[in-house]
Amino acid sequence: MTEPTIIFRIDDLQAAPVRALVAHHLAGMADQTPAEHVHALGIEKLRAPDITFWSAWIGDEVVGCGALRRLDGERGEIKSMRVADAWLGHGVGRAILHHIIAHARGLGLRSLWLETGKPFQAARALYERTGFQYCDAFGSYVAGEFSVFMTLEL
Repeated sequence: MTEPTIIFRIDDLQAAPVRALVAHHLAGMADQTPAEHVHALGIEKLRAPDITFWSAWIGDEVVGCGALRRLDGERGEIKSMRVADAWLGHGVGRAILHHIIAHARGLGLRSLWLETGKPFQAARALYERTGFQYCDAFGSYVAGEFSVFMTLEL
C-alpha cells in the first residue's frame, strides 16, 4: 500500500479540526482506561514549552497528530499520537511516528520513551515493529495494570 503524502505542521492547537482530534483522542483514552490512569495530555498541557506538537494533513484534512516532549538533553517522550478514524490502516500512524523519531534524532536525542495503555494493541504493534522495547516505568509514571512502557534507542 502506498503511503499518502502527509504534510506535518508544528501546530499551536488553535484550529477547530485539530482541537476536535485531540478531544477525540482524550475521549478514546477515557473510554478504555479509568480516569486516574489516563496520561494523555489536554490542549493546554500540549502547549508547554518542552513539547512540540504536530498536526498531520492530507490536503485540507487533519489526519493525525503527535507530540514530542523533551525529558532532558538526551531523552524524549512521545505524547498524544492519534490517527483520525477515517485514516486508520493507511500508514498515517507510521508516518507520524517516523516524523517524531526523525525530529528527535535531529535534536541529538539518544532515546525515546512512551507510555501507552494496555488495551491499545494496534499502537503497541506499531511501536514494536519500529523497534521499541518494553521497559519499566520512567519519569513520574508508576507501573500499574493499565499502562505499558516502551523505549527506543536512537
